[in-house]
Amino acid sequence: MTTLSSGFARARRWLRDHPLAFDATLAFCTLVVMICSSFTDPGDGHGPPAFGARTPELFSVLLMTLTAAALVLRRRRPMQVLAVTAALAAVEYVLMDPPAPVVMSTVIALYTVASRTDRPTTWRVGLLTMGGLTAAAMVFGSTPWYSQENFGVFAWTGLASAAGDAVRSRRAFVDAIRERAERAERTREEEARRRVAEERLRIARDLHDVVAHHIALVNVQAGVAAHVMDKRPDQAKEALAHVRDASRSALNELRVTVGLLRQQGDPEAPTEPAPGLAVLGELVATFRNAGLPVEVACADRDRLPAAVDLAAYRVIQEALTNVRKHAGAGARAEVSVVRVGATAEVTVLDNGRGSAGRRPGTGPAGGTGPDGGGPAGGPGDGDGQAGGGHGLVGMRERVTALGGALTAGPRYGGGFRVHAILPVEARTGEPDRPGTAGGTGLRR
Repeated sequence: MTTLSSGFARARRWLRDHPLAFDATLAFCTLVVMICSSFTDPGDGHGPPAFGARTPELFSVLLMTLTAAALVLRRRRPMQVLAVTAALAAVEYVLMDPPAPVVMSTVIALYTVASRTDRPTTWRVGLLTMGGLTAAAMVFGSTPWYSQENFGVFAWTGLASAAGDAVRSRRAFVDAIRERAERAERTREEEARRRVAEERLRIARDLHDVVAHHIALVNVQAGVAAHVMDKRPDQAKEALAHVRDASRSALNELRVTVGLLRQQGDPEAPTEPAPGLAVLGELVATFRNAGLPVEVACADRDRLPAAVDLAAYRVIQEALTNVRKHAGAGARAEVSVVRVGATAEVTVLDNGRGSAGRRPGTGPAGGTGPDGGGPAGGPGDGDGQAGGGHGLVGMRERVTALGGALTAGPRYGGGFRVHAILPVEARTGEPDRPGTAGGTGLRR
């Protein structure tokens, strides 16, 4: 039963996709039914019809064939097909007695017209067809005008008009519902885009207020400190303390706002070329100038794909930022980038002791620089552990997006270790730009 039903379903889909084949099949079936009916004598109404009691004339067979053939074009030329079938049916009623059921083709053609035109056209064409064929049957037939065969012509043509009109109305209703649903979906999408735009505008205002206020305050306090540095060092220290507090407050507020942007999941539109291991020396120099000794062992830095090169750079940047902030005085760092088969391994080690809550925290990197680290020109202000930033999350997302793996944790005997394994061939479709995989930073 299941196989039979699936076969019918496949045949139905095929016929729906091939309307001309469906119409040809319908025309053939209609011809078979008309020819079989022409061998049947309905009798006087008191007994069952007798099959084989009469034989259709050759002219009647020709008319039935012509009307059935016209049905093949019923979708393309519905009015013309109706006119042809109605005219041939009228000729059958006028010339043949008893007439063959040529009117069956007219009934199908009238249904097609009613289902594909408007209601006024259906009324006009339907009444004209019903009246003309019924009158021809009553006037030229050998049976009395009130016989059931004559009223049957009127009933079947009227039923075809009503059925076609009902089908057309249902199609229009379904199309209207579908159109309303699509319009509602478009309206929801437009409303969502409008709200997103408003939210982005609000966040842009917040960013402007934060930056304008705190930077202005920092500028004023820095000017005061420079003015009184030689004569009143205590007041200069107080001004510098205000600068530190203002900058910390600005960074905290920016981190909160950038966190909201990060949750949107929108990719970043870069405004400058993405850095890579080619500029690793400049990055390390900034940390050395800030008092962090860094040793570097890097091989094949120019042979890595762009996405892998960027990820390796960001991992080193964020890890060194964390070392600079949390490892404590006297800490040293080691950076290595090596090729191992089809992967590149990035390792950042340090021997710092740092604070007790530093190492097992949320991650070894973070910060308010690009993607969680410091800016390309300096060490930044990472916050991967105690600050609750997205440093380790951002690094892990970036590495995982390329199909790699990242581990970070305390070293035996002290210090911290960040180790990333990156496939040399980045996955297809990964954008070569910063901020794709995540990491909290000012660029987001």
